Amino acid sequence: MLDLFNYTTMKCSEIVTKSYSTSFSLGIRMFERKLHQPIYAVYGFVRYADEIVDTFHGYDKKELLDRFRQDTYHAIEAGISLNPILHSFQLVVNRYHIERELIDAFLNSMEMDLYFNQYNDSRYHEYIYGSAEVVGLMCLRVFVDGDDQMYQRLREPARKLGSAFQKVNFLRDMKSDYAERGRVYFPGVDYNLFNGETKAAIENDIQQDFDEAYEGILALPRCAKLGVYLAYVYYLKLFQKIKQSAPKQVLQERIRVPNQYKAALLVKSYVKHQLNYI
Repeated sequence: MLDLFNYTTMKCSEIVTKSYSTSFSLGIRMFERKLHQPIYAVYGFVRYADEIVDTFHGYDKKELLDRFRQDTYHAIEAGISLNPILHSFQLVVNRYHIERELIDAFLNSMEMDLYFNQYNDSRYHEYIYGSAEVVGLMCLRVFVDGDDQMYQRLREPARKLGSAFQKVNFLRDMKSDYAERGRVYFPGVDYNLFNGETKAAIENDIQQDFDEAYEGILALPRCAKLGVYLAYVYYLKLFQKIKQSAPKQVLQERIRVPNQYKAALLVKSYVKHQLNYI
């Protein structure tokens, strides 16, 4: 009954995804059904690793993360794990040939959060690559389903999209990152001196990432295009709200996109997709 075991572990990853992120779950639902479970598995894996460093206060986070890393690699090599999140993830890694380098980079970025509160330029780019860009590359491996030429062609736009999403998250979460964890990700930025000029420079960098990512979205397989495009327009809307907010507001509150706007973005994106405008 291994099929039943595989199915139930995949359902666990789906539950994790839907519990932690309604927006990401909505994007997954816009993929063709064959992509749902693999992407849930990827999200479940990265979410649990992130929980270790961000949430498990009062525990030995380094020991937990080291064990999680070891269990991940053992699951991939053995082709099985009794941890349902790791089992579903290893199924996807082995099925879609996700590189060990991507997993290493992701887990290394999680470990960086245990040691660094201020990021210089090199650490900043290393962290963004490991925490966000490689997650996009894992998903891209699923989307292209073995077409390595397409993967190589879309690799850089996928990285740019992950980078844009993560930098928007950094802006959106500045208050909680600093107040709760003492972190400032943007290199050379003093939280107490955050002003319009600094904010504009960060936003110009993010806009360039969005622009380069868009061309890659247009070239995605149709089975994945709508879901990725929906995530793109949602984050672009969030980014626009942040751009329209004063630096002080960004520091003091978490900027959000109301649910009614999310629904409108979904409808508009679906219509454009059906009419082959994306």
